[in-house]
Parts: sequence; C-alpha cells; structure tokens
Amino acid sequence: MKIYLETERFILREILPTDVDGMFELDANPIVHQYLGKKPVKTKLEVKNVIQFIRKQYKERGIGRFAAIEKSSGKFIGWSGLKLNLDKKEELNGKRDFYDIGYRFIPRFWGKGYATETSLAVLDYGFNTLNIKTIFGAAEIENIASNKILQKIGLQFINEFYFENVKVNWYELKKEDYETMS
Repeated sequence: MKIYLETERFILREILPTDVDGMFELDANPIVHQYLGKKPVKTKLEVKNVIQFIRKQYKERGIGRFAAIEKSSGKFIGWSGLKLNLDKKEELNGKRDFYDIGYRFIPRFWGKGYATETSLAVLDYGFNTLNIKTIFGAAEIENIASNKILQKIGLQFINEFYFENVKVNWYELKKEDYETMS
C-alpha cells in the first residue's frame, strides 16, 4: 500500500521503516502521550515495532495511519489516518469492526491547523475512495484540542464512555452526512 493523499501543505503516505526517527520524536514525547495513556516509547526498537504493526495493518486490513510530510520542508511531522478496528480486544465503546480517524503530531507543529487539514483529506479518502459508511472518532474529554478538531471536521458527538478508567467522548460521521457537508 502506497497511498498518497495530497493537501495544500502535506503529502500523506504510508509510514515507512525509514520514518523511525520522526516516529521516535513523536512517540517518545510525554506531552504527546498526555491523553494517550501516558506511556511514551523509550527506545527506537519500540518505534520499529509500532511501524511494523502499522505496516501489517496496511497488508491485512487495507488501511492504516499515514505519515504526514510537510511539503515545504519534506519533514515528517506526525501522522493522520484511518484505522480499521477488527479484533475483540480492540472493541471500543461497545463497537467492533469499525473505522476510526486519528492524528498525532510532534508538538512544535501543533496549533497550525495541520490535524484539521490532513483529517479532512482522510475523511474524503475514507468516504469517496474506500466507500466507508461511517467513521468514528474518540478523544479523552480533557483533550480539548482533539475534541474541537473532531467537531470541526464534521464528526457528531454521540456519547461519553470510560476507556481504561478515563472518560472519553465518542463521535461519528456517516457518509450521507459527509456528502451534505461537501
């Protein structure tokens, strides 16, 4: 899978083994993991395993998170994309076999509209290329920025639930609602 999506400022492509340094900068940062279970990676070997897992999703599920590459600099700044949750252990808010949208960026790139821009391209890809009927999103209640992004890109609040003893907001966007937004 070599998916390439393009926005005004980004190329979204598959995450490659050569992205290990950028992924390490991203996932070793405790600030990035503040609302992700507070478990940043400690070694590049852990990152290599994460990249391997994502690449396995591309092969087995036909989708995964995409590396966000800044056009102006060619830098890896994080990722944005869809994930297909299939496994029973991946059940979330009582759902299984669903697509969820996610994004994660290195902090120096926060607050510039990058998550919104890349997520809109990802939604378009999910609905118009993959013909997905519903895309979900989740964010810890205290993660105000992520909740705002999910709402800004059109996902609708459904309910709150607990995940690993943390209160989380659950959102969804149906294809027919997305089409009326476009």
